[in-house]
Amino acid sequence: MKKTLLLLGLLTAAVTLHAQNLLSGRYSEQELAARLIPRDKWEPFPAREKRAVWTTVDTTLAANTIKAAEGYLHYEWPGIPATISMLIVRTGDRRQYQDIANRKRDVLATLMMAEVYEDKGRFTDDIINGIWSICEESFWGASAHLPKGKDGGLPDVANPFVELFSAETAELLGWVDYFLGDKLDAASPMIRKRIYDETNRRVFTPLMTKHHGWMGISSSGRRPNNWNPWISSNWLCAVLLLERNEQLRAATVSKILHTLDQFLNPYPQDGGCDEGPGYWSGAAASLYDNICLLNLATNNAFGYVLKDLKVKHMAQFIYKAQISEDYFIDFADADPQPGMNGSLVYRFGKDVGDPDMMKFGAWYIQPDRQGIWRGTYMYYRNFFSLFMKDEFRKAEKGLPLLENVWWPDLEVMAARDKGGTAKGFYVAAKGGNNDESHNHNDVGNFIVYYDGLPVLIDVGRGTYTARTFSGQRYDIWFNRSDFHNLPTVNGYTQPNGPEYKATNVSSTSHKAGSIMQLDLAKAYPAEAGIQSWNRTVQLIKRQQVVVEDQVSLQRRDSITQHLMTCFPAEVTAPGVITIHAEGKDYRLTYPAKMKAGVEKLVLTKMEDKGIIQKWGDSIYRINLELVAPAAKEKFVYTIKPGSGGR
Repeated sequence: MKKTLLLLGLLTAAVTLHAQNLLSGRYSEQELAARLIPRDKWEPFPAREKRAVWTTVDTTLAANTIKAAEGYLHYEWPGIPATISMLIVRTGDRRQYQDIANRKRDVLATLMMAEVYEDKGRFTDDIINGIWSICEESFWGASAHLPKGKDGGLPDVANPFVELFSAETAELLGWVDYFLGDKLDAASPMIRKRIYDETNRRVFTPLMTKHHGWMGISSSGRRPNNWNPWISSNWLCAVLLLERNEQLRAATVSKILHTLDQFLNPYPQDGGCDEGPGYWSGAAASLYDNICLLNLATNNAFGYVLKDLKVKHMAQFIYKAQISEDYFIDFADADPQPGMNGSLVYRFGKDVGDPDMMKFGAWYIQPDRQGIWRGTYMYYRNFFSLFMKDEFRKAEKGLPLLENVWWPDLEVMAARDKGGTAKGFYVAAKGGNNDESHNHNDVGNFIVYYDGLPVLIDVGRGTYTARTFSGQRYDIWFNRSDFHNLPTVNGYTQPNGPEYKATNVSSTSHKAGSIMQLDLAKAYPAEAGIQSWNRTVQLIKRQQVVVEDQVSLQRRDSITQHLMTCFPAEVTAPGVITIHAEGKDYRLTYPAKMKAGVEKLVLTKMEDKGIIQKWGDSIYRINLELVAPAAKEKFVYTIKPGSGGR
C-alpha cells in the first residue's frame, strides 16, 4: 500500500511538473491587477526629466549617440515599395524589405536616445516624422513572416498578423511615447494618439481576439518555439507602456502569462534548447525578459519564477553548449559563432544564482566599448544593462567549458578532454527527432573539434529565403541528412517528421572519456531496409574520437557514410583520409573496403551566403561507399591529430 501511494505521489508530481503553469497559476486576474503598478505611476527606467541620471550615465555613449543622431537631422524617411515586399514570393529575397524596415527603426531609436540625453528638442521633429512614417507602413513585420497564401507577398491590412518584428515595433514606439510623450503632445496630441491607435489595431486587438499559431501547441503537437516568448516580451512591454485602460492592461498581462506557460510547460526539464545557442537569446532569454518586465511592473511579484529549477536549466544551456571562446554547438539552424550578449547572460546568471554563468557572461561584456545605441531587437535589454555598467566592470570573468554535458530530454551529449580549457578534443552528438524547431534531418549527427577549432562540422543554416520555411525546406542541401555526418542507406536519406527519431538513446561519462549510444533505424523510412543501426560516438580522452556503427540490414544495395568538413581532405592511404586544417592535419580512418571520395561543394545560391559567412567558400563532403554490404556490418571511424602517409 505504501509503495502504491508513493508511486501515485510520484506520478502526481510528474504531471504537476509538466503542466505547472508557473506564470499564470500564481495570481488570479484580479490579484494581478492589484499588483500591477498603474501606468501613470510606473517608471521602469528613469524618465527623461531625471536629468541628474541622463547627464551622468555613460557620458561617452551619450556623446557618441548624439553625434550619430546629428547625421539623421532632416532624415528622409523611406517608404517600402510594394514590389520590395513581393520579392519574398518573386525571388525568395527577404533582405531588401528587412533592410529598409530595420534601418528606419534603428534611426528612430538613435534619435530617441539622443533626445533623452540632450533634451534640447533638436531631434523632436525628425522623431515625429519617423513615428509617422512607421505608422504609415502597411505591415510592421517581415514579409517573410506573412502567412503563406496567394497574396503575392503583400499583407492583408484589414487582417493584421502579429509576428516578431511587428511586436518589436510596438515596443519601440512604446519607449518613444514613454520618454518623449510630453514633447510629442506639445507638437500635436495626434502623435501619441496615432502611436496607440496603430499599436492597438496592429498588435493589441489581434492578440486579444485571435489565436496566433505561435501562442500554443500546434496541430501537429509541436511545442511553441522562440516566437512565443520573443513576441510576448515585446507585447508585454508595449502594453505596459501604452495601455491607459487599467482593466484591459491587466487582462492583457494575464493573457500573456497564459501564453508564456504554453511555452514553458512542455519545455524539457533539462533546459535544452533544440533551436540551438543562436536562438537561445530569443527563447529562454526572452522568457527571462518577460520575467524582468513583470517584476518591474509588480514590485518583484514574479521573482519566484527565477528560483524554478527548469528555468535555471534553461538559463545554463547557453554556456553548457560552448565549444570554445568563439564556437558553440550548431545543430539544426544554429550558428557555430552566434555571438554573445554578455550583459544579458550575466544578468540572467545573477538572477538564477549561477556564478559560472555570471563569469561566462562577463567574459563577453565590453563595458568601455566606444559604442552608440544601435539596433531595436528587445530594446529593453539596453536599459537593463545601461545601469549595471559599473558592476560589469568589476565582475569576475571566466569560461566554464564544462568537461561533460548530457541533456537527456534533448538527447544531446557533449564532452571534452579536460574541463576549463578548449585544448584537445571536443565532441558533441545528438539523437532527437526530425520535427524539432528549426529542424534539420540530422538524427545521429555529431561534430568534432580540436583545440577549439572545427574538424568535422555541422554546416548549420544558410541565409533564410522563401524556401527556408516552406514545403521546399528539405530541398535545401544543408537541411538534408546526406549533408550531415550521417549515412545514406540503400539510396534513402532521413525524411522529416516526428516519427523519424532516435531510439535507445543513452550517454555515460567516466575518467577515460564519454560515450553516446543510439539506434538510427527509425530515423529512416521503412524502404531503407534497416533492421537496426546502433551508433556509438565515443571520446577517448587525449587520444581520439571513435564512431562505431553496428548495422543489421534487410536490404543490401549500398551504404554511403557522409562526413562534412570546412577544410580540404584527401585519401592518403587505404582506409585513411587526411584533413588539412589550418596549421594542423587530422587523420580520419575508415574501413578500407569502402570506396572513398571527397567533393568540394560549389556555393553559388542566395541560400549559400550564410554558409560562406560562417565557414568560407569551401565546404567539403567526404563520401565513404560500400556496395552490396553484408546483412550485418560493423563500421569504425576514428579521428585523431596527425596525417596519413601513402
